[in-house]
Amino acid sequence: MDNSKLFSVGFCTLGCRVNRYETDALSEEFVRQGFAVKSFEDKCDVYVINTCTVTSESDRKSRQMIRRARLFGGKDAIVMAVGCYTQLNEEKAIKTQCLDYIGGNTDKLHTVSVAKDLLLQRDNKRGIISNVKDIRHQTEIEQMKISTCSTTRSFVKISDGCNNRCSYCIIPKARGPVRSKSIDDAVCEVSALCNNGYIETVLTGIETAAYGKDLQGVTFCDLLENINNIKGLYRIRLGSLEPTVIRGDFADRIKNLEKVMPHFHLSLQSGSDSVLNAMRRRYNTQMFYEGISILREKIPNVTFTTDVIVGFPGETDEMFCDSMEFAEKCGFLYMHIFPYSKREGTEAADMKNQIDGIEKKKRVSAMEKVMRTSRLKVMKSFLNQSFEVLNESAQDGLIKGYTPNFIEVCAKGNCQQGKLCNVQLNDICDNLSYMSAELI
Repeated sequence: MDNSKLFSVGFCTLGCRVNRYETDALSEEFVRQGFAVKSFEDKCDVYVINTCTVTSESDRKSRQMIRRARLFGGKDAIVMAVGCYTQLNEEKAIKTQCLDYIGGNTDKLHTVSVAKDLLLQRDNKRGIISNVKDIRHQTEIEQMKISTCSTTRSFVKISDGCNNRCSYCIIPKARGPVRSKSIDDAVCEVSALCNNGYIETVLTGIETAAYGKDLQGVTFCDLLENINNIKGLYRIRLGSLEPTVIRGDFADRIKNLEKVMPHFHLSLQSGSDSVLNAMRRRYNTQMFYEGISILREKIPNVTFTTDVIVGFPGETDEMFCDSMEFAEKCGFLYMHIFPYSKREGTEAADMKNQIDGIEKKKRVSAMEKVMRTSRLKVMKSFLNQSFEVLNESAQDGLIKGYTPNFIEVCAKGNCQQGKLCNVQLNDICDNLSYMSAELI
């Protein structure tokens, strides 16, 4: 389409970092083919909604944004939806009567060529085009890459899919089995981002630690060692990890990688072995604690964040107390705490002894108190210490960013955005949200 430069596209991304990465890759492909990217709220020729289905509320928001795109663009706009919600809910998406194209979690980059074709035909629309394919037997990851990012840190998707079958989660059905990007492709992408000024990268995936499970003779540590060797790259951060990754020689190999930051987000979900078993998680609390103990022994100043679900079906008061006690024992820097949300299509949705909403709110509040106590203790342990911070602030005279172990910092001083500077942590501020510091 020679005149594609005349057309505009707006994006709406719901859900996880993987979705955000995929939208960035889509955006770059639209630009390469001549489109102008505008705000989703603007009047655009094309709207792309990258949907989420992790909860029922995510489903509702996906449908809402599909309808909103039609409202923004009017009857002549091309409205397209891809992602997890449409992968599992093709018929429901069609019933919104707002879409011209429905895709799932395969061939996302194909959206661009479809958009061009639909623009040529929009005076003679022929109904909805659907490209939702069975994802259960996908064996290769879609080849995507980005060269720029909207944030100071770059995010690189290294894998897709999940082989776990947690009783509360619908995502494996929406994303399919684990598929990994080759080491060469990942290194090439991170190197290009580094050449464009991104000195910190975050490696992410649906199950990040499962990287390489589908590649013969390749492990997650192999990837990290290769990326660690990229010249000009200073920091490597890891997305959420399955706790079972801390096995074998993982800690011994990763401790020697100076660019891997000493912070790990390990998804606990519950501190009760009974609940973990009902969730069909592949570890128990003893395995989890042994893992973080090994990392603490081998990596100086390491910190941990986590996810915790409260009010899971069948979680008794005693089990919840066990969960709080274990969380306190672990000493997390931060805990993302969620009340259990019933997800239709999962085993947990049909379990007996569902916990009512009032009780779940009480448990969230109680667990938040544990988190705050733990966070305060961890932050106090780093008072008066000095760290490098990647400045993410665009304001002159203000430094905002994170220490290597992911403590948020705010300091007065002059440091170029995207550059590293040394600061000393002086105080805990704003209801434990960050630490104040001075430039040194």
